[in-house]
Amino acid sequence: MSAHTGENGLFAGLFARGRAAPETGDQAFLQAMLDVELALTRALADAGLAASDAPEEVAAACDAADFDIAAIGRSTGEKGTPVPGVLSQLRDRLSDAAAADVHKGATSQDILDTAMMLVARRALAAIIEDLAAAADACAGLADAHRRTLAPGRTLLQQALPLTFGLKAAEWLAGLDGARAELSEVDERTLAVQLGGAVGTLALYGERGLEIVARVAAQLELAEPGLPWHTVRLRPARLAGALGSVLGVIGKVARDVILLAQTEVGEVIEGGGEGRGGSSTMPHKRNPVGAVASLACAQRAPGLVATILGAMVQEHERAAGAWQAEWEPMLELLRLAGSGAAAIGESLAGLEIAGEKMLADLGLTGSLLMSESVAGALGDWVGRPAAQQLVERAARRSVEQSRPFRDVLLEVPEIEDSLGADGVERALDPSHYLGVTDQLIDRALAAHRGG
Repeated sequence: MSAHTGENGLFAGLFARGRAAPETGDQAFLQAMLDVELALTRALADAGLAASDAPEEVAAACDAADFDIAAIGRSTGEKGTPVPGVLSQLRDRLSDAAAADVHKGATSQDILDTAMMLVARRALAAIIEDLAAAADACAGLADAHRRTLAPGRTLLQQALPLTFGLKAAEWLAGLDGARAELSEVDERTLAVQLGGAVGTLALYGERGLEIVARVAAQLELAEPGLPWHTVRLRPARLAGALGSVLGVIGKVARDVILLAQTEVGEVIEGGGEGRGGSSTMPHKRNPVGAVASLACAQRAPGLVATILGAMVQEHERAAGAWQAEWEPMLELLRLAGSGAAAIGESLAGLEIAGEKMLADLGLTGSLLMSESVAGALGDWVGRPAAQQLVERAARRSVEQSRPFRDVLLEVPEIEDSLGADGVERALDPSHYLGVTDQLIDRALAAHRGG
């Protein structure tokens, strides 16, 4: 692992935050490889293909804290994978008989791929929990602010009114969807890889499938139909799901950052003393949780692309493409965990400036209600004519810097059809929210049911 991305590294507060980071470090990955070797030894012993006392001896030796990771790293450069270096140190701790039973019938890719699945299983548990906490915060915002009027924005321009509760409900649906996708990957995609040198399990004779099943049961990973050593759908699905998670996190973070701009000020990230501060400007209160989340999300596309590019592999063992997966996959796990933790912190302390949202809703002088007026007028004069009349009135309102309401009532067709009361109702944002309440209820029901 690069020093700057480690859980104790210089940038750990951004990119190695939360509970997933410790599950993706060098020692955690080494422990996963040792756990795979132990599971294989136990499976062989249970099948009568290894000494019955070998697992106990191997278990006593499989503590990653006792291994020299730097020496394994040097060996990786010489051998092309870390497994030979791990085995060398492991066998030094075993009797000759137990050392002979370790790694029997397996190849380096079997150990590394299965260890990656095991690391993913452990990291995903933390990521899913942090996503659930972030979603809970969204659910609270959605329910509490279902009546808090705010401007909806398209292409960064005010469009139509909505409520902040609906915006939070949309965030909630995204986070819950990402969590569901990760849970499905956890259940269906994370599988043992065990095939021996070319995928035939030849050393085990007719017992090969039994050994795979036993190892899968030991590690609580799925049992694949066939070895998947050069058909990389499983890593690709995992990477894709992690990329999607980071994409959703990044979308929520971007919204928070935009809403927290000084000129907008519709939300403020909470926090204790010093949080969001600047090195030179004492007044700053930066949305650091959202910024950290977005920084994690920005890195995801390139990492996912590397995993997808590595799917094209040669015959029964890839020359370089397989090796290219290792660090990007660990980084994706780390970033997804960090992003989930950071956005959860941001949302949990988010302060909502409802009065500012309402004030911003009036910045256009009710012009953003033009669709509502045209819709109401269309019942009287037909939709095309209504659209044209309201568009002209809106243009005059802007050109003459006059209230939209006054200009509308100067149009005979509008005054005759809607009257002052009808225009007032059409200009009231609270009467043009469609099925907002039902949508929020749907998001909350799906969240609570999930």
